[in-house]
This record gives sequence, C-alpha cells and structure tokens, in this order.
Amino acid sequence: MPRPLDGITVVSLEHAVAAPFCTRQLADLGARVIKVERPGSGDFARGYDQRVRGQSSHFTWINRSKESLALDVKQPQAKAALLQLLKTADVLVQNLAPGASARMGLSYEALKEHNPKLIVCDISGYGADGPYRDKKAYDLLIQSEAGFLSVTGTPETPSKSGISVADIAAGMYAYTNILSALLLRGKTGQGSQIDVSMLEAMGEWMGYPLYYAFEGAPPPPRTGASHASIYPYGPFKAGKDVGEIGTVMLGLQNEREWQAFCDGVLEQPEVAVDERFCSNALRNQHRAELEKLILEIFASMTAAQVVERLDAAAIANARVNDMAGLWAHPQLKARNRWRQVATPAGEVPALLPPGVNSAFDYRMDAVPAVGQHNAAILAELGWTAEQIAGISPSPFGGG
Repeated sequence: MPRPLDGITVVSLEHAVAAPFCTRQLADLGARVIKVERPGSGDFARGYDQRVRGQSSHFTWINRSKESLALDVKQPQAKAALLQLLKTADVLVQNLAPGASARMGLSYEALKEHNPKLIVCDISGYGADGPYRDKKAYDLLIQSEAGFLSVTGTPETPSKSGISVADIAAGMYAYTNILSALLLRGKTGQGSQIDVSMLEAMGEWMGYPLYYAFEGAPPPPRTGASHASIYPYGPFKAGKDVGEIGTVMLGLQNEREWQAFCDGVLEQPEVAVDERFCSNALRNQHRAELEKLILEIFASMTAAQVVERLDAAAIANARVNDMAGLWAHPQLKARNRWRQVATPAGEVPALLPPGVNSAFDYRMDAVPAVGQHNAAILAELGWTAEQIAGISPSPFGGG
C-alpha cells in the first residue's frame, strides 16, 4: 500500500532529539530521510549511553528508517555533494548551532535560488531573531526558561520532566509544520521556510498554567503527582492495615463522579455533601483533610480491592507503572503495537507510531550505522567510486 510521503526526500543536518524526532516521523509516513552526520562519530546522540546492545537509547528510538550520509561539509567536495542533493530534495531540516547552517550557505534564501520547491525547516532554541537568537539551548534549559519547572515537582522541589519534553515539543511542531508546508506547496508550487523555536513550542504547551495565572493571579502550585487544581486526582496509597501496600492513581472530573466516589468507593455518602468537600474548589482548598479521610479508608483495602471499587463506580484509575510495566503492558500487546526493527547490533522491539490508519502501514526500517549509505547515495548523484573514496572522514563541522 502506498504511504502518504512516498516519493518525498528529506535531507537533515540533525543531532540530539528535536530534529531527529521530527524526521523519524516523516520516515514513518514513507519519506526518504537522508541523515547527514559527522564522519566517524556521527550524531553525538549515538554516544549518550549504551543501553540498547551497546547503542544509545535516544538514538535507537528516533533514527530508524533513515539513511546515514557521513560528510564533513567544510570540505568542498562534501559540500558540493550536499548541495547536489538539495537541488532535488523536498525538505531540509536542521538543528545545528545558531547561525551555523547560514554560515555554510544553507539558508532558505540561498537554497531557494537552486530549488524553489524546497521546504527548509530550522529548529532552534529561541528562533531566528530577537535578543535570545544566539543563545545555546538544551532541553532542560528550555524547560526552565518556559516556566515548566515552576509548575512541576513538589512544593519544596521543582522537577524537570523525565523525558526531553522541550525537544519533543519542538520536533512535533516541526513535523506538523512540514506536513502543512507540503500541502501548501501542492497548491502554490513553491517551497517555504519554517522557523521552529523550542521556547515557543513549550510556550504553547504551557497554555493552561499561563491562563491559570492570568493578569497576575497565583500560578498553579507544584503538587507532585497530584493534579494542581482538581481533587482528588492523583496517587493514593492503599493496604497499610492489611500489610500489602500499593499505590492507586485515580481521577475525578466532575460532581457526578464525586458523588459516585463517595457512594461506591468510600462507602460514605455523607462525605459528598460535607461543606468542606461539596465542590471541587472546596475540595482543593481542604486537600489535607480529604486526603486523610481517603487514606484511612484505603488503608483497610489492598490496591486491587480499591481498583475493583473504582471500576465498579466508573471512576478513572490507573496503575503506577515503571518501564518494565510499560514494556509488558497488556493493552499494547493486545493491540499488536510492537514490531522488530533492525539495528547495527541486531533487531530490537519498537512501538508503532501512534494512530492506526486503515489505508497504509507505517515504515519500520533499520537504524543506520554512521555513513552506511555513503556509497549508494553518492553513486545516485553520479559520483565515481574514485570520487566517493576521495571524501576525507574528518569530523563534520556543523556548529
């Protein structure tokens, strides 16, 4: 079955997370993604750890279905090869250091003269202009700059996200902007430039706390794993009195569910109309008293018994899984979400991209070794074996 982006060629000067996450999703939809890497070491994310049979966990996650072209683009021959590729490519994605691609002559303005249909997507920490334009930006720095740390963690300690949330946000907006630009090009016949800022991506995702603190109002408090403004919504321990302690995550969204929770889970209907708890605002205000009451009741039940009552009352709940729990999640298995993907160190399991489409299957091809596709790609460009062998393997100077 044809895929949505079959026939689309993406060239990416990428490293770390944001741009590779964007381009892997384009590859999932059928695009040919040519990843330009430093000769020898490649994308520095290859060296983040060795958790996947000696390979990096980050790199394995976001670099399948790509071709690796190892070039030192400061060398005239290598740069000529890159420019030759870009004359017929559909998309260029880059997240090099601020200003690096422009200094190499790879700005949208320079490239569109040779390929008016080219879409150029620049991903940076703060955007192409403004006083922060040249600041270096890493995921945790942007989480901090965007106010994410101010609303995440406990009252005593702000906490970062356990995943690269700023990089992922920027990668998602780059991906959707490129899809939109391809649709627009279908109407106009012309390419375009996309400027994606990690700060602006996180700013969008911070919309709820921004408006919660509208016109100087107090921001949402840091409440650990509990919801900042809805209660009860978070983790509760059970089983203390029966010697089988476990944690149950539950969430209430409205007053109908609150009544059902009091009737069917707490088995104390009078709590629903207690003047301290009879609205979400009041429950939020009296969290400590309500938490004590809930924990006293849950102490005499195992976590499984609490879940049974929650399910019977149609109250949303979940297990507090760790990574082993996610690997073995029965829902992912039941929906056949796992596939095997080849890597230089052998096959590893990989989740299918989110979204099941009846019209096509996602592409789930191999994670490449550094420079694995040099000979094939350069031969496509008409290079002779002697010319291909003449490209020096010195480090790629992107930043």
